[in-house]
Amino acid sequence: MSRNSDTMRKTPPGISFIRSIRGKDWSLKSYRYLVLLITFIAYASYHASRKPSSIVKSVLYPDPIGTSEGNLWPLGNVFIKEEFVSFDRNRAKNKGWYPFNGTDGTLKLGEIDVAFLACYSLGMFVAGHLGDTLDLRLFLTAGMIGSGIFVGLFGMGYFWNVHVFWFYLVMQMAAGLFQATGWPSVVAVIGNWFGKRKRGLIMGVWNAHTSVGNISGSLLAAAVLDYGWGWSFIVPGALIASSGVLVYLFLPAYPEDIGFGSATASSAKPDSPPLDEEAQIQKGTAVAVEKSSSLKQGSGSRKGIGLSEACWMPGVIPFALCLFFSKLVAYTFLYWLPFYLNQTEIGGEYVSVKSAGNLSTLFDVGGIFGGILAGHMSDKLNARATTAASFMFASIPTMLLYRIYGNISHTINILLMMITGFFINGPYALITTAVSADLGTHSSLRVDSRALAAVTAIIDGTGSVGAALGPLLTGLISTKGWDAVFVMLMACALIAALLLSRLVIAEITDKSRKPIPSSNEQKTPEATGSQPLLRNQR
Repeated sequence: MSRNSDTMRKTPPGISFIRSIRGKDWSLKSYRYLVLLITFIAYASYHASRKPSSIVKSVLYPDPIGTSEGNLWPLGNVFIKEEFVSFDRNRAKNKGWYPFNGTDGTLKLGEIDVAFLACYSLGMFVAGHLGDTLDLRLFLTAGMIGSGIFVGLFGMGYFWNVHVFWFYLVMQMAAGLFQATGWPSVVAVIGNWFGKRKRGLIMGVWNAHTSVGNISGSLLAAAVLDYGWGWSFIVPGALIASSGVLVYLFLPAYPEDIGFGSATASSAKPDSPPLDEEAQIQKGTAVAVEKSSSLKQGSGSRKGIGLSEACWMPGVIPFALCLFFSKLVAYTFLYWLPFYLNQTEIGGEYVSVKSAGNLSTLFDVGGIFGGILAGHMSDKLNARATTAASFMFASIPTMLLYRIYGNISHTINILLMMITGFFINGPYALITTAVSADLGTHSSLRVDSRALAAVTAIIDGTGSVGAALGPLLTGLISTKGWDAVFVMLMACALIAALLLSRLVIAEITDKSRKPIPSSNEQKTPEATGSQPLLRNQR
């Protein structure tokens, strides 16, 4: 469905206000920094609002009796020395929060997770199409405020003394639908403002928002846990809603909306080299921006393609299926790692609920560096698929080592946890950012078409189905022991890597047969780390 070409977009009110005060406009580089900062804050708040459910799991479903709370990391001791005492089912009935504190508590917690992620994955496909047809700034704002409301309502169940399972289920489902607006929108905005040159590295650094959001969400939820688990949801909910207001005030979704040319514009002839990225984005005066309707209509004159058309673009399906399994692994750690740490003996000691939540943030610290290195390697090697597959293969032995040796000592547990996060989050970050943006601006698209949000939705939506399945399976399998859970995770990582085999072979073959460029051939900024799978194929 195409947008009405007469649709007008307004300059974000915060930018208009700053322009009126300064009397002059910012440079292109300043706007790019602004876009990176605001989208970073926006999606970090999305992930921060997803983290509370993993932190409060051990409160809703009681942790082993006798575990001390201790002081919060990093202010105090993370590991609290305590002898393990098995679950006393009679006492457990008087602990936790009904209906999650029964013998089927882990199953209900898994159902809550899968309800959120199932709605998130289904909503992703709709959000991707809408993101290519609606004003991304307003669409993202509405999604963030809606997410904050329903995350907060889940926490209000504590203060309203709600003990009905369907209430929490419905709140999570609604939150999942609103959360689906986030990822397609922010990736589309970044793709609109940045060309393909060094896209892997830029997006690898930018994608640290995922881990920063997980870390900040864990710390916020754990910090207010003493005041009641409801606050662990209300505070992150308020954070994402306030970030939505920031997006509304200051985020320019497209360069054209404030008077710049498109960063992804292509030349009229497919075989002609594109203009330099900086030359493509030319700035008009502030007066021209306010008076010229053509600039304001620029981003609305391009047509969004259908999901079916985007699905058959080269490389979309293999990467989508790969992300299904890699995101299954990543989200299992996201939702269950604090619970695992709380119930696993490490060096003869156990950690408190709050300390387990804080300690789990180190997994995301490793993930930050993994995402940056994966992006940088894919740029240097000119091979997105090879980089992603290599990281997935490497994650298999690291997960095995973490399960076998992670309980020996505190130091070994932390080290192996960070290494595991490094390799698991690396390909997950690469596929959901640089690869999605490369495919969404593929040269096979018509000049007047855009598919950034649609392609992102297909890839991340498929991955989110796996993300929904992982926590649910973990809730079921963990009753038989954590060894079975880790076997499942390693098998999924192996499948994820194998699904990219054809693309990896194509990249290696392309490099071995790559001819030496003739003197009349020009190397352009559009030569990216996504070749050969992203070359023009019809």
